[in-house]
Amino acid sequence: MSSRTFWSVLPALALLFATSAQAQIKIGVAGPFTGDDVAFGAQFKNGAAEAVEDINRMGGIQNQRLILELGDDASDEKRGVEVAKRFAAARVSFVVGHFNSGVTLPASKVYLEHNILEITPAATNVEITERGLWNMFRTCGRDDQQGAAAASYLARFYKDKKIAIVHDNTPYGQGLAEETKKALIRRGIHEVLFDGVTKGQEDFSALIAKIRVARVDLLYWGGLHTESGRLAQQMHAAGLEVVMMGGDGLTTQEFANIGGPAVEGTLMTFSPDPRKRPEAKALVEKFRAKRFEPEAYTLYSYAAVQVIKQAAEASKSIEPKTVAEQMLTGMRFRTVIGDLSFDKKGDITRFDWVMYIWKKQASGKITYQEIQ
Repeated sequence: MSSRTFWSVLPALALLFATSAQAQIKIGVAGPFTGDDVAFGAQFKNGAAEAVEDINRMGGIQNQRLILELGDDASDEKRGVEVAKRFAAARVSFVVGHFNSGVTLPASKVYLEHNILEITPAATNVEITERGLWNMFRTCGRDDQQGAAAASYLARFYKDKKIAIVHDNTPYGQGLAEETKKALIRRGIHEVLFDGVTKGQEDFSALIAKIRVARVDLLYWGGLHTESGRLAQQMHAAGLEVVMMGGDGLTTQEFANIGGPAVEGTLMTFSPDPRKRPEAKALVEKFRAKRFEPEAYTLYSYAAVQVIKQAAEASKSIEPKTVAEQMLTGMRFRTVIGDLSFDKKGDITRFDWVMYIWKKQASGKITYQEIQ
């Protein structure tokens, strides 16, 4: 090649390499990939990773490839903020996460400061979307709705029974407990015991003594599967015939692995099982072929990435604020968990809660099934 030819093509080569360098969109996935809540972290990671793989196979977003960045917050607030700062330094544009409300709340402030759009598939605390942040969305429902669903069921079947409400003192657990309490009061029902324990607690003997004295018929649990599994097991061992009810924080098979036969009969609020939706059939089969059961928030994480893609294409932009503005237009997004649209707060517009019961199947396995 002559020197004249070399210098004439250099600008074109420079443009080509610059375009190639920019032709990627970074999506962060943040959740508990270690620690007690790792089962939910696996749901996040597998759901989002599969969505990124499928979208890249179809050409990416506006011909730009998606790059996945993982951030392990271990369900810890400080680590969640560290993950958010690392994502910002890595120039992540969009985040699917976090799992815990107590991690999502502070991390979202970092994302706001750095112009990053966040969609949580699972954090249900009301305050997450009540703060008026342009960058905060969720593909799941809220705890005031979940509490109302629980209260409706309790008013129907346990109105004249003694109800205790116990939480794990986290923004999620306490928030859910308080929303359920408020919903019960609106129906004229008052609990006989309202108490809190410590996340990570293993010995519930003091609480069990209070439950026994109050002659509780049903215990409403605000918290995650680990402590509730232990509590169910210890109540059963103490000879207490108390029905347990909880929220979406129990939606993992690990609950039964921890609590064993004691969890049978436990009631639980969650969305209509997304695995049964016709839109999800092929994807569910793909996950199962990989020997991963896409329970709970797996498909909600996949859907979050679908929303980002569709909003970016509709707005003809990959700039997070422009994508967020598109999401707030009332646009209908077609996802594996069904059609979604968002209100001005960033919440989905559909009511997404039904009641489940943990029940022994013909195979002997104890798992959750929707109450028809």
